[in-house]
Amino acid sequence: MHLAAQQIIPLYPAAIPNNKPYLMKEIRMEQNGLFFGFRNVSVPSLAVYLPDEKIANGAAVIICPGGGYEMLSYRLEGIMIAEAFLRKGIAAFILKYRLPSDSIMIDKTIGPLQDAQQAIKTVRLRAAEWKLDSTKIGIMGFSAGGHLASTAGTHFDKSYIPNDEKISLRPDFMILVYPVISMKDELTHAGTRNNLLGKSPEKEQIALFSNELHVSKNTPQTWLTHAGDDKLVPVENSIRFYQELIQNKVAAEMHLYPNGDHGFVLYLPTDEWMKPLFDWMKKSRIVNSD
Repeated sequence: MHLAAQQIIPLYPAAIPNNKPYLMKEIRMEQNGLFFGFRNVSVPSLAVYLPDEKIANGAAVIICPGGGYEMLSYRLEGIMIAEAFLRKGIAAFILKYRLPSDSIMIDKTIGPLQDAQQAIKTVRLRAAEWKLDSTKIGIMGFSAGGHLASTAGTHFDKSYIPNDEKISLRPDFMILVYPVISMKDELTHAGTRNNLLGKSPEKEQIALFSNELHVSKNTPQTWLTHAGDDKLVPVENSIRFYQELIQNKVAAEMHLYPNGDHGFVLYLPTDEWMKPLFDWMKKSRIVNSD
C-alpha cells in the first residue's frame, strides 16, 4: 500500500498556457492489476508529499516520471520515489505534466517544459508554507522525464510561463536517471523525439532540445545514473551530458552500471539504488549530514 499525497493541486491557478480549448479523456493505466500511470494528460497537477516535521530537512525534489512523452510511469517513477525521499526527510512533488499533443497545445514542443517551470515556480512561491528551503529545490527525471528535467535545468533563462513575480525558474540541482538528453539522430530515443518534436523536426528544434548543447557554468549540479547496455536510451546520453558539465566546471557525479538495460533501477529496492544519491545530496550540502 502506497502513501497518499497530502494534496494534489492544479498546476496552474488560472488558465493553462499554450492550451487549446479541448480536453483529452485522461486514461488511468493498470499493469498486473496495479495502478501504473496515465495517458492523455491534458490537465497538469502537482502531488505534494511532505515529510514528518521531526525529520524534515527543508530540501525538495520535483519528480518527472518517464514514459517517452506518451504516458507517465507514475507509480514506479513517481509514487515509489516520493516515498523514498520522505523517509529521508526530503519533500517530494510528483509532476503530472501534459503529454505533447497538437490537439491540446498550440506548440506541443514547449508544453512539458512550461509545466516543469510552473512546478519549480509553485514550490518556490510556497516554500515558506511547506517549510522548505527555497535554495534547495531540485528536479528529477526518468528517461523522457529526464529529458524534461534536463531541459528545465538548461533552459531556465527563458520563461515559457507567466512569471510576473520574477521567481527563479532554475532548479538548484538535477537528478537524471537513464535520461534522454539529446534529440540528435545518433543519441536520441526515437519515440521520445517523435512525440515531442514530430517525425520531421527542424534542425533548429533538434538543437534547441538537445540539452547537451545548452550546458553552461550556471547549469545546476547534477547526479546521473545509467546502464551501459541500455537498448532504448543509449548511455552516451548521460556520458555526453556529464562531459559537458565537467567542461563547464559544474559539479557532477555519475554512476554507470554494466548491465540492467532501460529502467534497471525499477527492479531494485529504492533505498538500495538511491543510497549513492542520498550520499551525494549530503556531500553536496543539499541535505545536512546525520
